[in-house]
Amino acid sequence: MAVYAIGDTHLSLSGNKSMEVFGGGWTGYVDRLREGFAQVREEDTVVLCGDLSWGMSLPEALEDFRFLDQELPGEKWLVKGNHDYWWTTAAKMNAFFLEHGLTRLHILHNNCALYGDVALCGTRGWFYEENAGAHTEKVFRRELIRLEASLRAAGDRPRYCFLHYPPLYKGYRCQEILDLLERYEVKGCYYGHLHGPSHRLAVEGRVGTVDYRLVSADYLGFTPKKILDS
Repeated sequence: MAVYAIGDTHLSLSGNKSMEVFGGGWTGYVDRLREGFAQVREEDTVVLCGDLSWGMSLPEALEDFRFLDQELPGEKWLVKGNHDYWWTTAAKMNAFFLEHGLTRLHILHNNCALYGDVALCGTRGWFYEENAGAHTEKVFRRELIRLEASLRAAGDRPRYCFLHYPPLYKGYRCQEILDLLERYEVKGCYYGHLHGPSHRLAVEGRVGTVDYRLVSADYLGFTPKKILDS
């Protein structure tokens, strides 16, 4: 079995927000996702790092969920992205998945997933674009609480962390998140959100004791990045 990560699939199979309008690297991206997932086996695990569907509600995102669940191999763990407007409570999402026979979609939120003796942790994270508005300090603190809850749920297992927002990139550091990753001895942190020209801002490699990697779908050529293999 193996663990993979990829973010920002930006699906719109029953809508009109296909990323192909951006051309270039997004042309034919749904077919490219199918091709990229060919390396993934049914028994493998894939962490999807947010911005999965443009649907505004769970019903609007249903065809995108069916694509992820039934057309792409592997067990999928879903992290919230800033454009995942369909996201609601874990109980409602799990009930919706069960009602529609989506058996391979799982929520990574205030919890961790286990892969052997390794813990897969994650949350949306935080980004400087979100710093406007009186409510943002509360939202930021809530994200820190969620991230620590996920890291703590791992117990004494080795931890890997999956975020949507990058906790650092060229010219920016979210020190509170970086401190949590260091304190809980996270081995690797995988993040999305950055697209196109923003790829050049990504920080990849070891910073402190944590290895950071960008896994946005367009950055990876729509092929999930292998993280672990047993």
